[in-house]
Amino acid sequence: MEKTSADSLPLTVNSSEKQETVCIFGTGDFGRSLGLKMLQCGYSIVFGSRNPRMSSLLPNGAEVLSYSEAAQKSDIIILAVHREHYDFLTELTELLNGKILVDISNNLKINQYPESNAEYLAQLVPGAHVVKAFNTISAWALQSGALDASRQVFVCGNDSKAKQRVMDIVRTLGLTPLDQGSLIAAKEIENYPLQLFPMWKFPFYLSAILCVFFFFYCVIREVIYPYVYEKKDSTFRMAISIPNRVFPIAALTLLALVYLPGVIAAVLQLYRGTKYRRFPDWLDHWMLCRKQLGLIALGFAFLHVIYTLVIPIRYYVRWTLRNMTITQATAKKENPFSTTTAWLNDSYISLGILGFFLFVLLGITSLPSVSNAVNWREFRFVQSKLGYLTLILCTAHTLVYGGKRFLSPSILKWYLPSAYVIALIIPCTVLVIKFILILPCIDRTLTRIRQGWERNSKFSKLALNVKTHI
Repeated sequence: MEKTSADSLPLTVNSSEKQETVCIFGTGDFGRSLGLKMLQCGYSIVFGSRNPRMSSLLPNGAEVLSYSEAAQKSDIIILAVHREHYDFLTELTELLNGKILVDISNNLKINQYPESNAEYLAQLVPGAHVVKAFNTISAWALQSGALDASRQVFVCGNDSKAKQRVMDIVRTLGLTPLDQGSLIAAKEIENYPLQLFPMWKFPFYLSAILCVFFFFYCVIREVIYPYVYEKKDSTFRMAISIPNRVFPIAALTLLALVYLPGVIAAVLQLYRGTKYRRFPDWLDHWMLCRKQLGLIALGFAFLHVIYTLVIPIRYYVRWTLRNMTITQATAKKENPFSTTTAWLNDSYISLGILGFFLFVLLGITSLPSVSNAVNWREFRFVQSKLGYLTLILCTAHTLVYGGKRFLSPSILKWYLPSAYVIALIIPCTVLVIKFILILPCIDRTLTRIRQGWERNSKFSKLALNVKTHI
């Protein structure tokens, strides 16, 4: 017998046994794409149109009728028209009674109407079972195939049987239905495609502010200061040298800001003596953005690595080395080898390499395809334990880079310290507070609080009295 390999199986269900008829109101881009996809998966498709004539744009095998005629062909009707054109449905109220109406519409703006389009449709045709679905899938995604775009389809509706039938169609198309509950969720589902990086705004703005601040800070120290006191033109540093200072500073600062909200939350729980009080809204939002902050920090770390690799081919560096060599040869002098400097230099580079490696590891494990393959304990170990180790290595990398220059008055320009000194403030603060929190006496109390113990709880006092009497 010939064996059938898994590779030869189709990605979607295409069975001749299934000839269920589905009606689609609307012959626009999405209606045509959805109709073609459903035809390929074995459904019989009837289009309802205000101009019921066959067009070359419509898929072969589909039938085109008027709205009233098409509605009589199927008990599932997919409404692929805009909300502004729902009025014609009032004429079909009797025909649509008891049928499943699938609303796939979206709006132009978030919260454009008081109620969702699906809820408005349910009020317009009260006898139909309205289900919201397919609005998060584009016509391009249907044409390109499920593997080239998001496979998730949010579904909601008040009638469980109607919702289940729609979810069966979604599965047949090779997509993944996600039940969002009743029709009340339709407003949120309709707003979802209109959101532009909702969880990325704060990280992007914060990153931009950090970059702009440190860029101008470095320009003042390394460009304006030499020009004022030495009449030296150092504007060329703005192309590579200054960005190569700004990027690692931004990466280290953002990495510290990933772990700072967790530290603040722990301090709040210790202060309140309970975990059953909400955190402030700003802290909640901050904690939800930690993944995005970490990924942007990783991006800055990559830029720092790339900019560092091009240092040897820079004209300024080659010119400096050539002049230094000629000067030493002319003066017949050489700089003595310093073991201390060699140790500091190698340690600084080694710490940077190890920190960057763990940084990349953190970024990889945050990808959904990787995080879904590990359990919660493994994910927490990588993101928490290895995350703090990454922060320690990157902070040590910066500390060793500064070496003995941290406390040297010569590095001050207009009483301004080097940018990397300022960059160490937040990481060092996070690490010091974290070190205090993991002390046994404090960690024990914090663990009890996170397990449900409350300092001022009546049950806690009762348990304490019982222990005292015993």
